[in-house]
Amino acid sequence: MSARTLENNAPHRAGFACFVGRPNAGKSTLTNALVGQKVAITSNRPQTTRHTVRGIVHREDAQLILVDTPGLHKPRTLLGERLNDVVRTTWAEVDVIGFCLPADQKLGPGDKFIIKELAGIKKTPKIAIITKTDLVNSKTLREQLLAVSRLGEELGFQWAEIIPVSAVKGDQVDLLADLIAPLLPESPPLYPEGDLTDEPEMVMVAELIREAALEGVRDELPHSIAVVVEEMLPREDRPADRPLLDIHANVYIERPSQKGIIIGPQGKRLKEVGTKSRKHIEALLGTPVFLDLHVKVAKDWQRDPKQLRKLGF
Repeated sequence: MSARTLENNAPHRAGFACFVGRPNAGKSTLTNALVGQKVAITSNRPQTTRHTVRGIVHREDAQLILVDTPGLHKPRTLLGERLNDVVRTTWAEVDVIGFCLPADQKLGPGDKFIIKELAGIKKTPKIAIITKTDLVNSKTLREQLLAVSRLGEELGFQWAEIIPVSAVKGDQVDLLADLIAPLLPESPPLYPEGDLTDEPEMVMVAELIREAALEGVRDELPHSIAVVVEEMLPREDRPADRPLLDIHANVYIERPSQKGIIIGPQGKRLKEVGTKSRKHIEALLGTPVFLDLHVKVAKDWQRDPKQLRKLGF
């Protein structure tokens, strides 16, 4: 416990907070901003997040473990159903729930559906977080704050806090952490100092490759992409001062016709995916990397239980 904590006689707090909301509500960007480093992949495509990624925020007075969930949505596939199950299971296990609503989008049926579900979770404190405030003027932001406040009242519950933030600009991100911390239970830190996530490295590497693959593809393709890292091995016979990590990964799509989109003319797009993701992987792992990517077809994997298990869902 820090000297400041002892001076104030304030107990240290530690616990779990999850961000929920419609797809593309800014949950992953907010998680990364609070942690101060990329621990969740982001994309302008909805339904990017497929795992609950824990980001860990270390403070003198508290440790915030942030659970970034997939966007709750009306499922069209078995994968969609399983992602929704992940969200609801997470809600039941956390100490604080943050509902994310973009400032530049009016409250819609999807938001109201989520808030109705939140209203049924009686004991867990809920914070309304208006994200992407850098995209709107003050009048629009005021209207959004009022709308989310009124909807809570209509459904018979009160938000513990309502706060506007811009994760991209860093506006009020620290204040959000200040508001979450007192709502956590008294506890010593749950993770060692310096840990920023509990995701296995192979999962994070696969996510960084998938993030790069998502950029620039047609609207119908993002949900069809999955990535599995088959192995990560140090290159043998390398001098100690020049290590190299060999990473072999497969990019899976659902139909043979999608293969050309990912690979691109003369393999140009796949090369760009490799170059972009390798930079992020080297920053994450702190070592030079040789990345070997292959594109494979897993027919209709989003609807096939056997394929979903193979791909880690």
